[in-house]
Amino acid sequence: MPGELPFERPLIELRAKIDELRAFGVEKQLDFTEEISRLEERYARLEEELYANLTVAERMQIARHPMRPTTLDYIQAIFTDFIEFHGDRLYGDDRAIVGGIAKFNGMPVTVIGHQKGKDTKENIARNFGSPHPEGFRKALRLMRQADKFGRPILTFLDTKGAHAGGAAEERGQGEAIARNLLAMAGFRVPIVSIVIGEGGSGGALALGMGNRVLMLENAIYAVSMPESAAAILYRDSGKALQAAEAMKITADSLKELGVIDEIVPEPRGGAHKEPERQAAMVREVLWKHLQELLGLTGDKLREDRYRKFRNMGKFALAEYAEV
Repeated sequence: MPGELPFERPLIELRAKIDELRAFGVEKQLDFTEEISRLEERYARLEEELYANLTVAERMQIARHPMRPTTLDYIQAIFTDFIEFHGDRLYGDDRAIVGGIAKFNGMPVTVIGHQKGKDTKENIARNFGSPHPEGFRKALRLMRQADKFGRPILTFLDTKGAHAGGAAEERGQGEAIARNLLAMAGFRVPIVSIVIGEGGSGGALALGMGNRVLMLENAIYAVSMPESAAAILYRDSGKALQAAEAMKITADSLKELGVIDEIVPEPRGGAHKEPERQAAMVREVLWKHLQELLGLTGDKLREDRYRKFRNMGKFALAEYAEV
């Protein structure tokens, strides 16, 4: 079936048997009510067991599902009067990042996010959601505009990481990411960021320095995507799962470590199963955190953001003997 994930095959096969038995009963005018009822109960138990005990690898598959809602899907479902802006005023327009102004429950806001495609053609056009420097500079242009006019900033994170090609490096990839981090740290408006799929490396963090950082239940967020980390740490990208386990990239682990502030539940099986319901949950949690931040002054927002990131991790001073 389209969109079927490998670990879901037992469910798919059982559902096919139920449908086949039901169709056969109708065709032959036979009563299989009792048999179908037993199979439905078995299906419900299997579904509960499967989705209640997802492994890191299975969550990675859900986070990368081709039909998972994208930034533009959430913008369409949550905001009104959205006007997309293009270009960084320096080089060009990067379609891997979308952004503009919109209304959120009647309030003017700036919305920015990574954008993947739903098929091969669109993914190529959007560089699979991996921005070039002009994408980050476009985002910074919009965030500076929001800060100037006092509009809250909402960012949606969904990228494997910044594009690592030669052209991107020539145009200042690292500098563009660093400049975003510096600027976001100093903005005097509320910033709420949410990881909706993959949050990879500096490519995600360049949009992710929020006063509040939220994360969907099956999303992943890491300093590097597991395949890249495995290639660096173990000299073998095939050990991606081992790297993922060690890196603590899932929402539960990151909440425990204090990297994110809240986990947004997903419908059973992932956001792609019920995108409208997922958008409603995202809308609710974004609004809740935004309302909390709107009561803070510009100075307090900057201090709040500083304390959030400064308090991540633990520090120990090593004692050195005099030589």
